[in-house]
Amino acid sequence: MHVQGQPAFILHHRDYSETSLILDVLTPAHGRLGLLAKGARRPSSPWRGILKPFQPLLIDWMGRGELPILTGAETEAAGYPLSGAILYCGFYLNELLWRLLHKHDPHEQLFAVYRQALDGLRDRPATAETVLRLFEKTLLRETGYGLVLDRDVETHESVDPLALYLYRPDRGPTRLATAGRHRPGDGIRLHGSSLLALHREVLDDPRSRRETKALLRAMLARQLDGRPLHTRELFRQVVAPFVSSREPQVAP
Repeated sequence: MHVQGQPAFILHHRDYSETSLILDVLTPAHGRLGLLAKGARRPSSPWRGILKPFQPLLIDWMGRGELPILTGAETEAAGYPLSGAILYCGFYLNELLWRLLHKHDPHEQLFAVYRQALDGLRDRPATAETVLRLFEKTLLRETGYGLVLDRDVETHESVDPLALYLYRPDRGPTRLATAGRHRPGDGIRLHGSSLLALHREVLDDPRSRRETKALLRAMLARQLDGRPLHTRELFRQVVAPFVSSREPQVAP
């Protein structure tokens, strides 16, 4: 099989032998796949300097199986110059895709949403928290774990923005007045207004951003089987202590 001119982003790469790279890439029509870039680390390689995260590419590859061979790559547009805390937000998106998507499972809409998220991180860094939350919501939906955000799963009534809800990850939200007795580990407590803000994708107040972050983090943790995300730990240990007060206060 020979595929040509496929839009792509590199999610992750690692050295292979003395001169090559193994790439984990995201494409719209072929989903996530691994590629072997032979000779990509040689000084004379035409791909040197472009096989990196956040660089829109058009790529060619040949072969089947787990590791086809990259046969061509060129830049499709200017790369995304992310820096500081926002750079780690970008790495966080990449790790979510790398960890949660099955190989060779096409997600054309998710590819477009990923690019929109990079646009948002680059152009509107002050809204990075919202960019991350909306991407997480879409990723869960595209992988078969969409959230119920607009109705009580027990009564089927519309969510009341003034009420308090318990969101059980395996079921959905239930108004606390009808939820019965519960333990802290039963679910995530949040206001109906926060559920509706995420449903409408308008997270314009601190409480809705805080509560939806807790909800989405719990949902993603289930899909990750409790395994920590490396970018989140790295941000906490290395980046957060040195983030300037002038930078957007964000965290993956």
